[in-house]
Amino acid sequence: MIATEEKTQNGHQEDFYNSILSRCRQAATILGLDEDTYNALIAPSKEVKVNLTVKMDNGRVKVFEGYRVIHSIYLGPGKGGIRYANNVNIDEVRALATGMTLKNAVVDVPFGGAKGGIKCNPREMTKGELERLTRAYAYQLADIIGPDRDIPAPDVGTDSQIMAWLVDAYSRRVGFSSPGVVTGKPLVMGGSLGRVEATGRGVMITALAAMEKLGMNPNETTAAVQGFGNVGSISARLLAEKGIKIKAISDVSGGYYNEKGIDIDLAIDYYNSHDMSLEGFTGADIISNDELLTADVNLLVPAAIEDQITSQNADRIKARLIVEGANGPTSAAADKFFIDKDIMVVPDILANAGGVTVSYFEWAQNRMGYYWDIDRVYRREDRAMNAAFERVYATAKHYKTDMRIAAYIVAIDKISSTMKLRGVF
Repeated sequence: MIATEEKTQNGHQEDFYNSILSRCRQAATILGLDEDTYNALIAPSKEVKVNLTVKMDNGRVKVFEGYRVIHSIYLGPGKGGIRYANNVNIDEVRALATGMTLKNAVVDVPFGGAKGGIKCNPREMTKGELERLTRAYAYQLADIIGPDRDIPAPDVGTDSQIMAWLVDAYSRRVGFSSPGVVTGKPLVMGGSLGRVEATGRGVMITALAAMEKLGMNPNETTAAVQGFGNVGSISARLLAEKGIKIKAISDVSGGYYNEKGIDIDLAIDYYNSHDMSLEGFTGADIISNDELLTADVNLLVPAAIEDQITSQNADRIKARLIVEGANGPTSAAADKFFIDKDIMVVPDILANAGGVTVSYFEWAQNRMGYYWDIDRVYRREDRAMNAAFERVYATAKHYKTDMRIAAYIVAIDKISSTMKLRGVF
């Protein structure tokens, strides 16, 4: 039998990694998975920590901590982003890597799960410093990553330029051009059309699919979107294009609310022209992050960072539907509130999987040396995301559970079945 209790190293009740393990345990129990298979499934395959010595522009040498966790390679090579942030640590990277394993299985792409990160503040570093840091990271991980081993991508604090440096550094190390070593590259280097908007598009697709199940009319739906980076801003724009009124948005500067609806195109233009910040935006009134999450709207899209919805605020959320654009925005302790209130949650491992779906398309195009037009990318992403949603929805109905645990059931069933067929030694 599967153990009934698990704790993380830091012992927190609602931390990200513990939430993932708790949900894995629930799904595995429903499936009747044996303890040996379960323990093998949740254990990370490989964890690497590197110290990166980088010469800063002032002539000083600074040492940065870098991580890469390959959680699983049962379904294919590791796949997951790299984030540059001050709070990067091994527990966070391990949790994100585990989430990637589940996410890739849910949307049925032939990848395992991985994640990486460097503890730094990219906003305080010059372009030259970021390039040297990235190249040091690629050099240290050249024996770990690769188009058939582990394929990084952008995440928080990283972008297509970072990926371009990674490709170059890795290619120089191995002695040949290897564009497939990462995804999320610039188009000129083998990136895919549609990759920039892929995650936000997936949020929109799954939101509309969920709204159809709930009988919600987009033209009569209001929404709040937490986070205004790539995922949040594109999700807001695409939802608005479908007729949904976006009443609240936010970024690190705070929340912004307009009862009549926010002009998202105007907000995006302001954000892009003010150093990627909404601070000073006059198209809405200033509100707190808590007020945004508990705003009187039908749809809530948490698209910022993990652990934003917890047992402390879940009971005050008014939205009928939550679609998770961020990784791990809801703690496991908050799940029961939504079940009790009959609020549908489209979980992160489904809702934001449009990004890795199009990353898979990019990797496949790199391998073929043949590139698709934007219509084909959109068409295939839409089909993949809708199919994944219907698969999870049917699983929820079959097992009489919520959408989150259903998504975990879909993923764990696929991974565990593959593990048993492949065997262990």
